[in-house]
Amino acid sequence: MKIKYALLATSMLFSAASFAQKDELKTLKKLYAKDVLSTSDISEYKSAANKLSGMSGLAESDLVYANFYKAMTPLLELMTASAASGGAPNMQALVKAFTPAKINEMATSLNATLDFEKKNGKKVYTDDINETITEYKPVLINYAITLNQASKFKEAGQVFEAIYNLDKKDEGNLYNASILALQAQDFDLALKYLYELKNINYSGEGTMYYAVNKASGNEESFNSDADRKASIKLGLHEKPRDEKVPSKRGEIYKNIASILVHQGKIDEAKKAISEAKAANPGDTSLMLAEANLYLDAKDFTNYKRIITEVLEKDPNDADLLFNLGVISTNSGDIEDAKKYYKRAIEVNPNYFNAYNNLGALMLFGEDKMVKEMNSLGTTPKDNKRFDELKAKRNKMYTDALPYFEKALQIEPKEPNIKAVLLNAYQVLEMDAKYKALKAQK
Repeated sequence: MKIKYALLATSMLFSAASFAQKDELKTLKKLYAKDVLSTSDISEYKSAANKLSGMSGLAESDLVYANFYKAMTPLLELMTASAASGGAPNMQALVKAFTPAKINEMATSLNATLDFEKKNGKKVYTDDINETITEYKPVLINYAITLNQASKFKEAGQVFEAIYNLDKKDEGNLYNASILALQAQDFDLALKYLYELKNINYSGEGTMYYAVNKASGNEESFNSDADRKASIKLGLHEKPRDEKVPSKRGEIYKNIASILVHQGKIDEAKKAISEAKAANPGDTSLMLAEANLYLDAKDFTNYKRIITEVLEKDPNDADLLFNLGVISTNSGDIEDAKKYYKRAIEVNPNYFNAYNNLGALMLFGEDKMVKEMNSLGTTPKDNKRFDELKAKRNKMYTDALPYFEKALQIEPKEPNIKAVLLNAYQVLEMDAKYKALKAQK
C-alpha cells in the first residue's frame, strides 16, 4: 500500500509538472500567433520562455518548441521595437536585439524545429520559419555590413558566420566571414571558416547581385537575388545590377596556404593545395593558388613552372591573365605584370581592373622619385638632376594617362580613378582637362 501511495504521489507530481509545461507552451503559442506584440506581451512571453527552459523532463516535441520560442525572443523584441518606432529596424535596435551568439542560438533552434517537423511529417512552423529567414536575413546582412564599414571586422565576420548557420544554403555568408577574419588578422578564426568552405567545396562561381544602400549611397553586394529583392522590399536598397563572378576556390585555398605558410606549416600548405587540385581537376584558379604558395615560400623556380602551365592551359582567359598580372606584381616582375594586363585587355577591351592596375604600374617607383626631387637643393647640379627626374616622372604619367582615362570611361563614377586623373592632369599641367574633370559630378 505504501508503495502504491508513493507511486500515486509521484505520478501526481509529474502530472502537475506536465500541466505547467502545457500552460507555458499555450501562453507562448498564443503570444507568438499575434501579428504585433506589445511591450507587456514581450514581458509575458519572456517570462513564460524562461520558466519553460528551466523545467526538466520535457517531451521531445515540447523541448523542440520550447527552444524555438525562446530563440525567437530577440526577433520578436526587434519587431516590437520597430512597430513602436513605425519604421524598419534601426542599428541601435539590431545591436540590442542581436549578437552572433543570439543569432547562432536562433539558427540552432530554427533548424532543429525544421528537422523535427520534417521527420514527423507535420508542418507547424516550417513555413513561418522559412518566411522569417527570407525576410530578416537581409536585415542581419545589413547589420554585418555596417559593422564592417565601422572597421569591426571580426564582429562583422562572426555575424556573417551566424547568418550562414541560419541558412546554410547561402554559403556566400561563410565566405564573407573568412575574408573579414583575414582583415581582422585573426588567422585561427579565418582558418576555421576556410576549412569549412573547403569541406563544403564552395566555389562562389555564378552571378553577383548588387544594389545601392539608400542610407549611405554606396553600392553593396548580396549573396542571392532573393536577399537583394527582400532588402529592396524593405526599402533599404535600390538600383540593382548583376555581375558574373569566377570561381573562388583558388582564392580560398590560396588563403589557407598563405596562413599555413605564415605559421611555418609549409608541408600542410602544399597538402591543402594538392587535395584541392585532386578534388577539382582542371580548375585553373587552384593552379594560381599553387603558384602563389610557391611565391610565398620564395620558391621562384616552381612558381615560374606553374605560371607557364597555367598559360598553356588557357591563354585567352581575361580573368586568368589579370590574376597572373596580380601575382607577377606581388613577386616584383613588373614587366611580366604589364604583359599580362595588356593581354587581358586584348581579350576583354572593357576590363576596368586591368586598365586601373596597368596605369598604376606605369607609375611604379614614382614615390621614390618624388622623395628624391623633394630632397634636392638649388645648386646647378641639383637643378639638373631635378629636371631629369621631372622629365622621367612626366613620361610615367603620360604613359599611364590613357589607361586611367579608359578606366574612368568604363566606370565614370569611380572616385579613386577620378582622383588619380586629377593629379595626373596637374603633374602634366593639362589645365583644361583638369578643370573639365573637376567640374564633373
